[in-house]
This record gives sequence, C-alpha cells and structure tokens, in this order.
Amino acid sequence: MNILEIKSLYKSFGKHDVLTGLDMQVPEHSVYGFVGQNGSGKTTTMKIVLGLLRANQGEVYVCGEKASYGETKTNRHIGFLPDVPEFYNFMRPMEYLSLCREITGLTNKQISKRGEDLLTLVGLADDKRKIGGFSRGMKQRLGIAQALLNNPRLLICDEPTSALDPIGRKEILDILAAVKGRTTVVFSTHVLSDVERICDQVAVLHQGKLALSGTLAEIKASHRQGGYIIEFATIEEATSYAKAALLHLKTINVEQDKGTLIVKASDTRHAGDQLISLFANLQTVPLKFEVMEPTLEGLFTEVVQ
Repeated sequence: MNILEIKSLYKSFGKHDVLTGLDMQVPEHSVYGFVGQNGSGKTTTMKIVLGLLRANQGEVYVCGEKASYGETKTNRHIGFLPDVPEFYNFMRPMEYLSLCREITGLTNKQISKRGEDLLTLVGLADDKRKIGGFSRGMKQRLGIAQALLNNPRLLICDEPTSALDPIGRKEILDILAAVKGRTTVVFSTHVLSDVERICDQVAVLHQGKLALSGTLAEIKASHRQGGYIIEFATIEEATSYAKAALLHLKTINVEQDKGTLIVKASDTRHAGDQLISLFANLQTVPLKFEVMEPTLEGLFTEVVQ
C-alpha cells in the first residue's frame, strides 16, 4: 500500500514554476529519501501535503484520503518535523510533550507513558534541563519525539540533518531508521550520503518533477555502466597491463590515471573473465579489481546538470 500518493502536482509562484506535474508514490513502512537541490521544490511539496499551501493543480492522497488546502483531515495521519523546530525554551522535554497533549487530544495517562517511551527513543529520557539549554541536535531529537506523539502513519522530516555536526547527524539518522517499523518516513534532504545510509526508496526532484525514483539498487542497476576499476602498485604495471588488455580484448575501452585503470566494456561478464585470465598470463597481481558501481552522487549530478 502507498501511504502517500501525489498525482500531477503543479505549483507556481508568479511566473516561477516550482512543480510541473509531480507524480510520487511512497510505500508504507519505507524510509523515502526525497532528494533535490536547494530551491527545487521539496519544501513546497511537503507544505502542499500538509495543507499549508494551495496547489495550482493536482491531487494528494494520504492513507487513501484526499488532502486539501486548509484544515485537512488527513493531517491526523501525519507527524511533521520542520528543518528548524521551535520550542518554548523555559520548558523541559516532558513539559513540552504534555503541552502538545492538549493539541493531540491524548489523555494524561497516555502522554505519561508515550512521552517516556519517545524520550527514551530519542535519547532524552534522563535529561531534565530546560530546552533553552539544548544543542540543535537535541532539539531535532525532541522534535522527532513530538512528531511521533500521536502515532502517525506518516512522518515527514524536512531537512532534519541540515547544519548538524557529524555526531548530531548520526543520532538523527539512527532514530529515523529505528522508527521504520512504526511509521513511514519521508526524508527530504540534499545530503546524499544520508539517503544512501538509511533510505529504502529514493526520488530525485528536478525541474518540478521526479528525474529518478525507485529503490537505490534499482536506480543503480538501471544506470550501471559495464566496467571495472583495476589498481596496480606502479604506473609501469598499469601501462603494460592496459596494452595487453587492448590487444586481447577488442571491444573494451581503457582509461589510465597513473596506476589505476578504468576498463569499460559492453559485455561486462565476458570482459571480466578475460581480464582475470590476463593477470595469470602476465604474472601480475593488482592491488584492486572491482566492478564499477554508480554512486547516488554521480547519478544526482547526471540528472540535475
């Protein structure tokens, strides 16, 4: 089941077209990386899903229900973490969650148990300081606890790791990976390494619509270029091997950068067998021999340029 479906979504601000027919499906219980350059329309999309912004055209469905601009009923299914969550700095974490109880309609008994569980999840159960003394990373973690308070079926996080140090980023990513079993996460970001670390599904937004979408493995497989990276101890070994490879395999292309060769071939399996046999014939052993795998960074750069 798709927890979120976006169909033919258009949004412009004046003469500036931001979304130009966006179609997107987010499977339930996935961590969905929504990737794009700054200003590509990620936050605009999330605001339309939340009913905070009116689309020019298109439809949004959350848990099968149509979302609408204004007081949309579908928000009862959604928890939201903005890029910079705001708090009352004079409050302590449990006091803040208790305040949120009045908005969500939970009972005192429910908030006591659920608040403790969520603060434990985000690593703040034993911290009794006022929120004003928290670091940005701690505030982001408290924001996740607040967003999960009402047991949402969809958790939307807008740039949750932006401006965090490496430790803070790791903490947030670990939490988002841990909540996959209880909710679906839409993780809007431009930090590609974060996406590769925790996301099941990836979508790249470019020029108002998806340029790439699917699992990371599917995207890499569909854009894989056949070839190998071979690294030798010396430039001389690499040069000698490159000459022999071109002599024996007529359908390959070889690029050399000092002691490293990049060998591209239309028939990767056959070329790989021949290249391995050539090591024995030349009585040489490479430092590295690996299949070329496309990276998310490389694919992202390819589609946005």
